[in-house]
Amino acid sequence: MGPQKPFMYVTVSKRTETKFAGSSCNDLVTTDSFSFISAHVDKKIRFWDVRTADCTANDIPLQGKITSLDLSKDGKFLLSCVRDDTINLLDLRQNRIVRTFRNDNFKVGCDWSRVAFSPSSSRIAAGSADGSVFIWNINGPLETVLKDPNGSGAAVTAVSWHPFSSTLASVDRAKKCTIWSNA
Repeated sequence: MGPQKPFMYVTVSKRTETKFAGSSCNDLVTTDSFSFISAHVDKKIRFWDVRTADCTANDIPLQGKITSLDLSKDGKFLLSCVRDDTINLLDLRQNRIVRTFRNDNFKVGCDWSRVAFSPSSSRIAAGSADGSVFIWNINGPLETVLKDPNGSGAAVTAVSWHPFSSTLASVDRAKKCTIWSNA
């Protein structure tokens, strides 16, 4: 028996469909009632329409395993965190990368590292392998690097913004949750 092929199971109107994913999937986001976008270890972002048999033909190849995706509140932009230590901003109206965020000190810490838009989609946050959290302005410049003085230095695996404020939460591989606030 050969290796198991990756599949995604999609429920549509009380009916389940199976889609061949093509590669192990690390994350996905839904864009409307008929489509979703998936992030894969084969370095591709795939676009899906549940009304068709397979993914659409406009996959986007990147330079490393894709660890996570986040969709802006207006549904126009997609963030992808990539194991080549970059975060890409895709304009879904143009179906192309419009900005790449990187910093010499930013290192993606694991294959499931999560990136997140702020509630206004004006900033992005991502955790780094050294235990810090990087925050970029959506227009490109790095705004700040948050470092917990009492932190373990363990890789930050996920970040999440409070939906109505600038408060940010992060979790790391040492099982520690840190709440970052301007107060």
